[in-house]
Amino acid sequence: MKKTFKESELIINPDGSCFHLHLRPEQLADNVILVGDPGRVPLVASFFDTQECDVSNREFRTITGTCGGKRVSCVSTGIGCDNIDIVLNELDACANIDFHTRQEKETLRSLSIVRIGTCGGLQPYTPEGSFIASAKSIGFDGLLNFYAGRDAACDTAFEAAFVRHMGWTGNVCIPHPYVIDADPDLLSRIAADDMVRGVTVACGGFYGPQGRELRIPLADPAQNAKIMAFEHEGMRITNFEMESSAVAGLARLLGHRALTCCMVIANRVAGKASPNYKNDIRTLIRTVLQRL
Repeated sequence: MKKTFKESELIINPDGSCFHLHLRPEQLADNVILVGDPGRVPLVASFFDTQECDVSNREFRTITGTCGGKRVSCVSTGIGCDNIDIVLNELDACANIDFHTRQEKETLRSLSIVRIGTCGGLQPYTPEGSFIASAKSIGFDGLLNFYAGRDAACDTAFEAAFVRHMGWTGNVCIPHPYVIDADPDLLSRIAADDMVRGVTVACGGFYGPQGRELRIPLADPAQNAKIMAFEHEGMRITNFEMESSAVAGLARLLGHRALTCCMVIANRVAGKASPNYKNDIRTLIRTVLQRL
């Protein structure tokens, strides 16, 4: 029997669009670029050959068009994994739920989703300007722990090794981290041989969770040093950002393909930052669109 989604669980606007994104199902392409900043959506869309719609609500903006013969939607998410929970679920609803009957469709669509963003580098070989494709993401946000099937989707051996290394076993104050792989085909095609294939930590904040100390002391001043020193099966943690784990995790659970590609704008090892990164981010956008 098909599952029917109640009005309270799937809120549909009077114009037939999903609640937060204000996107109608027919406006969503199979290829999706996610960016954090709504102002970056028109930058991505400037590479499109055509544009068919431009929809905005709050921090969520979508432009759908064509690029190199492919239909592509660029969607802004705002900052953080909590927003990714909204965006991924509503994109999937547009793709796989009939908004008229409120039932799952007979044939499900699998979206190709690539997040393009910025990050902080954590290794000497990830200086400012580096492009990092997140082969694995470690979620500090705890989001995936609220969904069934998280263990089957995650690399639990990697998780256990990381928790032991950090000394978090039995620590009830820390959301249990989850480790999720990027889609291997997207990773191979988009990272190619010129991006660092890294392990990305997705944090629940920009300051304390990423080891930045302003006026509030850190609970564990050694946290970043531990993270940088961690190694498992030859893989080391390369960067911090705030969304990759939820993108990869929810995509996996929903049957979509996902990858995060970020440009390093600050290297935490060197203590250096490059705020003038806009030209370099254009190169990353162009590269991802060409390889998508």
